[in-house]
Amino acid sequence: MGMPALPVEGRGDQEETMRAVTVYRVDYGRKTKDPIGAVMEKRKTDRAHNYHDLLRLARRLFAVDTEDAVHIALDASDARRTLLPEMARDCSAG
Repeated sequence: MGMPALPVEGRGDQEETMRAVTVYRVDYGRKTKDPIGAVMEKRKTDRAHNYHDLLRLARRLFAVDTEDAVHIALDASDARRTLLPEMARDCSAG
């Protein structure tokens, strides 16, 4: 028998910031893309290389070999969305 897990402060906020980014296999000849999985975005803030880091992870996980890596792509709209909506509302252009 183990001890019950105690709630961790801020854990709910962290789970809300995690989201799945869809991974696709692209067929450039037929001009199609088929969903093959997802990678989880866990960062709480946007960083300069979020998209590239997620793409590198997706290629590592889903590409059959190094030549196949060029056929792995992410849904750019998922990967570039702001993670914390409350921060986006507070920022103004201008």
